[in-house]
Formats: sequence, structure tokens, C-alpha cells
Amino acid sequence: MSLIQVTPRIALDETELEESFLRASGAGGQNIQKVETAVQLRFNVRASPNLNEYVRARLEKLAGRRLTLDGVIVITAQRHRTRERNRDDAQERLFDLIRQAAEPPPPLRRPTRPSLGSKKRRLESKTRTGSVKKLRGKPAED
Repeated sequence: MSLIQVTPRIALDETELEESFLRASGAGGQNIQKVETAVQLRFNVRASPNLNEYVRARLEKLAGRRLTLDGVIVITAQRHRTRERNRDDAQERLFDLIRQAAEPPPPLRRPTRPSLGSKKRRLESKTRTGSVKKLRGKPAED
């Protein structure tokens, strides 16, 4: 039982990650039709004892359509030609998702009002632009 360190506070057990291999889709010649190089990585978010409630809730929200109704994140990797590189790619994508979910929330924005000086500068700029546009008209005939 070895732990995979994702963040300084979160470490996942290797047994929580379930991998299955399948044939990759797309062009690739004879190799792709014979060898199962694509990796489908499954991680049960709701059953993981290593995630707190905040991270679990954010992870479910961030996973989007990769999350099943049972609370399992499914990541399919088939970018590379070898099984090992696809396995590393799928794990890294899952770990990036967990790191993103573990980030603290951004501070709340406090609404502010424009200052009196900025209002005056904006109105002066509008007046100046309007007068320039007025001068672009046809000259008056006398």
C-alpha cells in the first residue's frame, strides 16, 4: 500500500485508482488495431477517505461530464502511443483536477463606486469626443 502525494496535504492510495486498458481510436496503422494502449482511469470521489468535504464537493463540480452518477471520475487517455505514457497522462490529469479543487476559494469582491474625479474625466472625454465628431460634418454653405 503506497501513497501518491498529490498536494502537501492530500495523498491518495494506489488502490483507489482503477485502470483499464482499451484500444485507442483514430488513425495509427497496424499497431493501434492490435495493442490496447489507451487507458481509462477511474477514481471514486465519494468513497475516498483522503479527501475532505470541501475538496470532494469542488472536485465533483470541476469534473463535469467526467463524473458518473455514482461519483466516479472517469478519465480516458489515448494521446500517446505507449501504455505507460497514457497511464502517466491520465494520472497527471486527475492530480491536476484534485490540485485545482484543493485551492482555497478566491477572496470575495467588495463592490466599489467610481470616484468623483473618474466620473468627471469620463464626462470630459465624452464631451471632447462629441465635439470632434461634430466638426466632421459637412461645412455649412453661406
